[in-house]
Amino acid sequence: MRMSSKQASNFRIKFHESIRGLRKDQYKVIENPNNPFLDYEFLQILEDSGCVGRNTTWHPRYIELTESDQTVGAITFYEKLDSYGEYIFDWEWARAYQSAGLNYYPKAVVAIPFTPTNGIRILVHKDHNFEKCAKLMVSALIRYCTDRNLSSIHFLFLTKSEQELLSNIGFLSRTTHQYHWRNRQYKIFDDFLADLRSNRRKQIRKERKHLKESGLKIHIFEKDEILKEHIDSIWDFYRDTTYRKWGNPYLNRRFFDLCFEKFRNRIVLVLAKDKDAWVGGTFNIVKNGTLYGRYWGAIADYKNLHFECCYYSLIDYAIKNGIQLFEAGAQGEHKFLRGFAAVPTYSSHFILHDGARKTISNYLDREKVFIYHTIYEYNKQSPLKYLYEEAESS
Repeated sequence: MRMSSKQASNFRIKFHESIRGLRKDQYKVIENPNNPFLDYEFLQILEDSGCVGRNTTWHPRYIELTESDQTVGAITFYEKLDSYGEYIFDWEWARAYQSAGLNYYPKAVVAIPFTPTNGIRILVHKDHNFEKCAKLMVSALIRYCTDRNLSSIHFLFLTKSEQELLSNIGFLSRTTHQYHWRNRQYKIFDDFLADLRSNRRKQIRKERKHLKESGLKIHIFEKDEILKEHIDSIWDFYRDTTYRKWGNPYLNRRFFDLCFEKFRNRIVLVLAKDKDAWVGGTFNIVKNGTLYGRYWGAIADYKNLHFECCYYSLIDYAIKNGIQLFEAGAQGEHKFLRGFAAVPTYSSHFILHDGARKTISNYLDREKVFIYHTIYEYNKQSPLKYLYEEAESS
């Protein structure tokens, strides 16, 4: 559904309330080869499952940039009514707004719902000037938010180059951190273990040996190997974990069914079987050399199963398939101890209220110093020998 349009030279800006407002064949041309979560199919699954849209706090909006009626750029964003499911935390900002008698919600969020994965957020056709097209769309987004009295715009988990571009047009830059695994030309899992200090190497071998001796069998399924029964189990695991930890799951059964029907070529499952029953596993997404760990669950407490399904089996899979980067999601102590490096992640924030902007800017300046110190201290203690050595020499 087209909401509004403005002329900018020979370009045209359009706003849509559904991904179906963009022509799929033209959108596919501008899809980023490294970001599965902005694939047309994935955005459509979020809408069709009801995980975003009506009766949620994520109201989808799409900016389309066209030239001669051809799609040359796009930004997916959401009018957001709270801060749940974002993973770049701004609750204190919201409370400060409330204390000052201001409305923080709704706001605009340029992010993948419930998905703290890094990647490009501004899509531009490869034959067009990225900076020019990006600025046209971001300027249109600022006008949209101003006209609708939204408090702010938040680009979450974007690339460093996008953050620099946005900084040049008035966005505040924020740095946080995650834990990522990188493939250092490993041939087998033992090559990765050789990169670890001896105490962690021994611990990982002990954990894997214990699980193997327990009788649990670990299976990896991808693409057409994935069956409906596997998705049934993943849903049971996801539902059990979310109800125990958070109360209400962000995703529903329809989401997983639609991923099975329309997105199976991007899915990698790690499933554990005890005798004849699937008892735990993970739902993961892969695209063009990057693996994203997404959802984990188990129907009972099996020692070391979490580490095997969430880390070791996926590292093994990544090595065998030449995958260069494995992002295992939010939080991090378990990841750090098992060979994931602390790395900076980036977000950009446009605060429309002048007073709030100044206060948040001062806060971000202080926070950035703390974050980079935290990253340095983590990597100084890293079980990865090369990170430890780099930190010691810096």
